[in-house]
Amino acid sequence: MNEPVLYELDGGVATITLNRPATRNALTEMEVVDALVASLARAQADLSVRAIVLTGAGPAFSSGGNIKHMRDELGTFAGNAARIRENYRRGIQRIPRAFHELDVPCIAAVNGPAHGAGCDLALMCDIRIAAESALFAESFAKVGIIPGDGGAWLLPRAIGLSRAAEMIFTGTPIDAQCALAWGLVSRVVPDAELLSAAKELAARIAVNPPNVLRMSKRLIREGQRMDLPSLLELSAAFQGIAHRTEDHREALAATFEKRPPNYTGD
Repeated sequence: MNEPVLYELDGGVATITLNRPATRNALTEMEVVDALVASLARAQADLSVRAIVLTGAGPAFSSGGNIKHMRDELGTFAGNAARIRENYRRGIQRIPRAFHELDVPCIAAVNGPAHGAGCDLALMCDIRIAAESALFAESFAKVGIIPGDGGAWLLPRAIGLSRAAEMIFTGTPIDAQCALAWGLVSRVVPDAELLSAAKELAARIAVNPPNVLRMSKRLIREGQRMDLPSLLELSAAFQGIAHRTEDHREALAATFEKRPPNYTGD
């Protein structure tokens, strides 16, 4: 069987591809969870990585949970209620935790349906670009379960409480243009242009100093739970670090010398 997740690094941009098209890139198999979490840890540990593009192989971004396994009570869905709770905690819930600790800017290139946990996976990324064929659904209610991987936290922060409630309570999919209008994605492009558009955006991010990118993302993330005075204190501390980096000096020199900067991460 092919690797469940592919990892490719090119010029500071890591492309992570869910590689289970036969299951429409379902996320609940432990080997997929392990591989995705490992790929995120690999990008986090590699200071040469300045941006990530996350996408799916085949016609779907991710179908979320494997409903055949739900029916047959296999894997994540095996055992009594206490066991299933532990399966979620030790399994798919490791993915939102890994994303929450990820300092590298991440772009979801949503190449098709993103249902259930697949929709939530896109929401875990910082930026979302959708192909015209993309569909987004918080479809848990349609199979008689609740958002088990953080969707109830992620979705209202992306599109507001009323629209999030509509998606969660109805389970009805929205298309790419609706997702754009609701602010769930920032751009919709033709299917054939999706990956190139995501990589072009990642490249525009990756030209900036890597430590500044990571600290800026951390400020955005911490700002979701801090009050303003606390965030200002953290910002001041990070700014002190930034002002004493070689990359800051290089940015100033390049500005005055009217040349492209060469950042090293120092």
